[in-house]
Amino acid sequence: MGLLLPGERKSVEPMAARLAPEKVRRMHQSLHHLVADAPWDDETVLRQVRSYALTVMREQSPVQAWIVDDTGFPKKGKHSVGVARQYCGQLGKQDNCRVAVSLSVSNTNSSLPIAWQLYLPEAWAQDAKRRKKTGIPKQVQFQTKPAMALRQLRNAVEEGVPPAPVLADAAYGNDSQFREGITELGLCYAVGVQSTTTVWKPGEGPLPKKQWKGTGRPPRLLQRDPQHSPEPVKAVALALPAVAWKTITWREGSHQKLQSRFAAVRIRAAHRDNERAETRAEEWLLIEWPKAEKEPTKYWLSTLPPETKLADLVGIAKHRWIVERDYQELKQELGLGHFEGRGWRGFHHHGTLCIAAYGFLVAERNRFSPSARVGHVGLPRFPALPESFRPRGSTGQSRTA
Repeated sequence: MGLLLPGERKSVEPMAARLAPEKVRRMHQSLHHLVADAPWDDETVLRQVRSYALTVMREQSPVQAWIVDDTGFPKKGKHSVGVARQYCGQLGKQDNCRVAVSLSVSNTNSSLPIAWQLYLPEAWAQDAKRRKKTGIPKQVQFQTKPAMALRQLRNAVEEGVPPAPVLADAAYGNDSQFREGITELGLCYAVGVQSTTTVWKPGEGPLPKKQWKGTGRPPRLLQRDPQHSPEPVKAVALALPAVAWKTITWREGSHQKLQSRFAAVRIRAAHRDNERAETRAEEWLLIEWPKAEKEPTKYWLSTLPPETKLADLVGIAKHRWIVERDYQELKQELGLGHFEGRGWRGFHHHGTLCIAAYGFLVAERNRFSPSARVGHVGLPRFPALPESFRPRGSTGQSRTA
């Protein structure tokens, strides 16, 4: 209730003051214990939230995508769990922050995080003193973000979440092991890649294995040479004829329809395939080249079926935008970034409870007609805060982590 009600800050202390202005200390202790100390399991709660919200979502439309993403939380100091100088999407640059990796499920109009975990930088994973002080579980070791995401995907498959194409940006799509891991799970994908990602030109692939001469070990690896080698996806895009580019509209934006020029060709990914014994299967290379730009701006690799239409390829690749809306609402409306503690358990409990509150909102949006107005869900009104109350983290006050 504290997370859903209005308020500048959604950390424990100001929520306690809003919920029980006459008994702030007692409410603060209760909420603090729930978030920072109580030994309830985050994955179990997220599983229940998923069951509740996804049931309602699927009544409106089927699951359309699984979306892998991460989000950053700017943080000063060096003692809060997982904080390090790293890329922060919220700031758009390298800075001191924490980063959490998530997996969301989405239908046509809604999405919901179903898995959520703090990325633990290698320096933190190897620091026994800081691990003990912040309560990092022993089983949590260093993993790359793509490896964390693959584990979340694997758990979702094992738990029977309705399958759908996996979407991710280039930070994940560039990792060939991540893409191959998705395929091994029996899922298809549409993931971003950088312009330097190498592929074989349409209709081409690596050279076959060398012919065995009858002595020694038979050759088992595919071949390439200077006259027959893969190219960056940018080169493939620039070589396409003008007729390959089509203008596609994929959804309504805030002010107008969103459209751009796209092309798609069937290719084979080439990353280290000279260390492989079998040729990779063909997949889609989807390219976006807006008319106003001098060169293509975005690239995706996708294992959607060969008969998939260009408009459908574009629609699913562009559907990843919906998770950005989730994080915007989770941070701005539900206080996802307002956690003030330093510990592993508290960070994850706070995130799980924010997602639980968001799951309620997602379910209600899918349950009622689009004309239903926000504010008619029957939540009780609470008395105003005492005039003298000033929560930590509010304007005019500072606090170092």
